[in-house]
Amino acid sequence: MIALNHNLQHLFSIAQKPSKMGVGLMSGTSLDGLDIALCKFTGNGLSTHFELVQFITIPYPDDFKLQVQQVFAQRNADLEKVTLLNAYIGSYHAKLILQALGQWNVDPQEVDFIASHGQTIYHAPQRLHQHKNYSNATLQIGDGDHIAVKTGILTISDFRQKHIAAGGEGAPLALYGDVLLGNKTSQNRVLLNIGGIANLTWLPGDGDFNRVLCTDIGPGNTLIDAACRKYFDKPFDEDSAIAYRGQVNDDLLTALLSHPFFGEKAPKTTGPELFNLAMIAEAQQRSGTGQISGEDLICTLSAFTAASIAGFVKENITGDHVKIFTSGGGARNPFVIGELKKLLPQATIEDSSLLGINPDAKEAILFALLGNEALCGEPIRIGTNPAVLMGKFCFPV
Repeated sequence: MIALNHNLQHLFSIAQKPSKMGVGLMSGTSLDGLDIALCKFTGNGLSTHFELVQFITIPYPDDFKLQVQQVFAQRNADLEKVTLLNAYIGSYHAKLILQALGQWNVDPQEVDFIASHGQTIYHAPQRLHQHKNYSNATLQIGDGDHIAVKTGILTISDFRQKHIAAGGEGAPLALYGDVLLGNKTSQNRVLLNIGGIANLTWLPGDGDFNRVLCTDIGPGNTLIDAACRKYFDKPFDEDSAIAYRGQVNDDLLTALLSHPFFGEKAPKTTGPELFNLAMIAEAQQRSGTGQISGEDLICTLSAFTAASIAGFVKENITGDHVKIFTSGGGARNPFVIGELKKLLPQATIEDSSLLGINPDAKEAILFALLGNEALCGEPIRIGTNPAVLMGKFCFPV
């Protein structure tokens, strides 16, 4: 019998452990920082139990943001810059992981695996790029081998490619974690994440996985944040202070909601490649609202986020007494959440902490869970989504 090499022996031993300690990483389109969640898992699949041991968001310095923005959602990016950032981000994330573990007094040898989302720089579903000879595509940088080598911890990365290879669009991957952690028979649930892009998972109370729907809806914070940076030199609208000073411009709101994306059938994905400052400018031109104040623009964009979410829920979610559990940065936007409650009076809207899931940590937790599934799970068929295990294994040596 041929013996397994050291790396495969290590992988095999981790996969067999009854409980595992994993770090989940999320770096979203807002570029505000790296979410790091230290989680303990027992079991897998529908028998998964998890505990959030520690969580932190380490803010990115302005220089780092500027470097990534040079290639982020840019059709014509400097290829050398992309190559350099792929290695740099992986090494930088490794540094931040070790920093967090140090703050928590956790020895890296106590951690069984790291699950890294990476940094999305371009998302290109076929329905958006419309090149008939090319399929869906997406690109996340921040190489997993750099994380593994520099932390000494087995790293699982590049989750989205398997989803695309199996016929999906590579997003939203929240589907798998939402079903494993948020499903409850007899309760109709929507798990709504308002990050840069808003996405949701519909979990019908009858437990029929064929009816589960997970999809991007439209903009979450991305347009609000972009306008805040341009007009107010602020990274985001803290406590909706700017939105509350403005008024909704109905003409602009109507123009924004008329975008063809909202007429496309779900499930679908999108990103800042579509929802960006150019899209706002085009809507303002069509509606003759180019001269409105910055406050009115932020207010209208905030209303747009809420209206696009509420519109989707009304058109696609069935059942009585729907409970909506929110997460992501937009869950802390009082204007957006207030508008959602007005537009969806029959729904109960609360944050995901009531599910035992820290709403700020949710996406990092979900990637840690995908890492646990990659180690010891089995593919699960959910609706029309690919039944696959995702992630590439990167060894420390």
